[in-house]
Amino acid sequence: MSNISPLAVIEDGAIIGKDVKIAPYCFISGEANIGDGTTIAQGSCIYGKTTIGKNNTIFSHAVLGSVPQDLKYNGEEVELIIGDNNKIREFTLFNPGTKGGGAKTIIGSHNLFMGYVHIGHDVIIGNHCILANAATLAGHVEIGDYAVIGGMTPIHQFVHIGDYAMIGGASAVAQDIPPYCMAEGNRAALRGLNLTGLRRNVQRDDINDLKSAYRDLFESGQPLKDTASELVEKSDNHHVITLCNFILKTKRGIPFERKN
Repeated sequence: MSNISPLAVIEDGAIIGKDVKIAPYCFISGEANIGDGTTIAQGSCIYGKTTIGKNNTIFSHAVLGSVPQDLKYNGEEVELIIGDNNKIREFTLFNPGTKGGGAKTIIGSHNLFMGYVHIGHDVIIGNHCILANAATLAGHVEIGDYAVIGGMTPIHQFVHIGDYAMIGGASAVAQDIPPYCMAEGNRAALRGLNLTGLRRNVQRDDINDLKSAYRDLFESGQPLKDTASELVEKSDNHHVITLCNFILKTKRGIPFERKN
């Protein structure tokens, strides 16, 4: 049985699952779909066609699904989709997609979004990510699984962040950050592998292979994409191949200090 405050405003048509808690002064759109076990704290607003999965915890004054901050948006039907078991902290702002970007913003499961995080239009985020306070994602950003974004960090539109990447706080990210790597600075540049994150999730032999690949890619002074192609051909480690394929597909480039 859901626990919905009589002081919440829930439009006709909203779908509310089992054991949902909605606190006073919340607003729920008639197009919203709230999954079982989700908790929405006081003053939060769920706008538009927003689908929220199971067992999410949404803290006070979060704003989810309000129209995109894109001047090209002209009232088209767009959507925000959020998975399960996310923690969405106070004063966060998640925008839906736009017609030009596929019309959907998609958030995975088991993520933590700290206070004042902004998720722009057409963003795609995987699972088990942490975005610290006031991290700001522009439109069309893509983030893989197990990524960590430091506080006060803006990410430029169309940037891709790979699995297990870590971005230091107060960085400014304008280019793609490969999986397993750590970056920081303004503008952010690679500082090595995210060894702390890797040791929690990846076998030692795989880490050693990634260390070797990192040296070949970013410290040898050889052309980056040529080296990545060679490693794809000769490596049998799927983590190394994932890293190299990311580099081969990048459109915004990889920020690293080139050796002479």
